[in-house]
Amino acid sequence: MNFTKKLFLTIFLSAQFLYFGAQENTIRVASFNLRMDTEKDGLNAWSQRKDFVNHLIQYHDFDIIGTQEGFRHQIDNIIKIKAYTYYGVGRDDGKKAGEHSAIVYKNTKFQLLDSGDFWLREDPSKPGYGWDAICCNRIASWVKLKDKKSGKKFYVFNVHFDHQGVIARKESAKLMIKKIKEIAKDGTAILTGDFNSDPDSEAIKTIKISLQDSYDISELSPYGPVGTFNSFNFTAPMDKRIDFIFVTKNVGVKKYAVLTDFLKQRYPSDHLPVVADIYFK
Repeated sequence: MNFTKKLFLTIFLSAQFLYFGAQENTIRVASFNLRMDTEKDGLNAWSQRKDFVNHLIQYHDFDIIGTQEGFRHQIDNIIKIKAYTYYGVGRDDGKKAGEHSAIVYKNTKFQLLDSGDFWLREDPSKPGYGWDAICCNRIASWVKLKDKKSGKKFYVFNVHFDHQGVIARKESAKLMIKKIKEIAKDGTAILTGDFNSDPDSEAIKTIKISLQDSYDISELSPYGPVGTFNSFNFTAPMDKRIDFIFVTKNVGVKKYAVLTDFLKQRYPSDHLPVVADIYFK
């Protein structure tokens, strides 16, 4: 082998090493509104979708999933997948009752160091409606994780904003930033959620003062449709982006996607999973 070929091979192998090393150092984060379990959804009811959801999670190999709307039994179904566990409580009693904003993560990759919850209301320490919300209690859950391989410690916050209360969404955005600063302080943080707000809303603009939108900073052009809500309509225009993954400024995003996986022209939920491969700077 001549010198030129040796040089080319050395450069090629070095590039491959750097590429795959970067891939190994990324964490695949998803935000996924599971859609609550209600039999009135007919063919789109959870009983008809749960295996599809699990297969999707396994195939795309999510490391961390911020889930919304799931009841306890729905989350329990997901963690039947080997290597996954979760933290989260019911929004109605801080235990098991009602929908969760549960954070599912690989316990093979991460160690849970701390966790907690707060409600989106004037007094975030206990369940109750907040501001002009008239439908539901709204809860945010968080975890502090340690990457077992790198030793890196970071926080994940997950939330579901109210779908009716305009003031509630504005104030919830302020509360989320306040709580992230209180809990994570200057640490690394990820915020996932269904914010029921589009990118031009006051709520999202408030969050983006302090956090980066993974869609905006993805090093690879965002993949998939812009919209994240399909309403179980296979021909939906997919132009409504209300699900987000935000990160602190010391986090980079390799790539971002909205996944359109379907089976028999049915989606796994009325929201599409949002996914970002992130890395710590």
